[in-house]
Amino acid sequence: MTIAYIGLGSNMQSPKQQIKSAIKSISEIPEIQVLKVSSLYKSKPVGPQGQNDYINAVIKIETEFMPLELLDCMQDIENQHGRIRKEHWGPRILDLDILIFGKKIIQDKKLTIPHPEIEKRPFVLVPLAEIDSNCSIPGIGLISDLLAVNNQKDLELLYE
Repeated sequence: MTIAYIGLGSNMQSPKQQIKSAIKSISEIPEIQVLKVSSLYKSKPVGPQGQNDYINAVIKIETEFMPLELLDCMQDIENQHGRIRKEHWGPRILDLDILIFGKKIIQDKKLTIPHPEIEKRPFVLVPLAEIDSNCSIPGIGLISDLLAVNNQKDLELLYE
């Protein structure tokens, strides 16, 4: 069993509901146990502007899957939610990213772990720190150090 962290994002078709539905779908997979779920956060889009703000969250899981198996599983869930890969950093019904997988560092054509540019993304770092304030990102550093140098002014905690 490996501890992993999944980033969730959506800015189309009821984003809050998309995130909640994705967490439910992940929790129903026998090889995955959801351990913690962050609050929801609203953030400005990265990349093309003129699209809706994103709703983001992070979950901590324990899984029997190997990294590429987990990636396939996350992409299946994205597809079930109607995700279409059209524009890099464009609007998304659902985006599920493996942020951290144990202590692994992977640079593969299909998968990079830790997730690329994780250290520059407050919409990932803040919910990650919320569920694991002692988190260390392999090859990058402590979450607390990364948060200290990231501007979080455009990130809004959503209260349900």
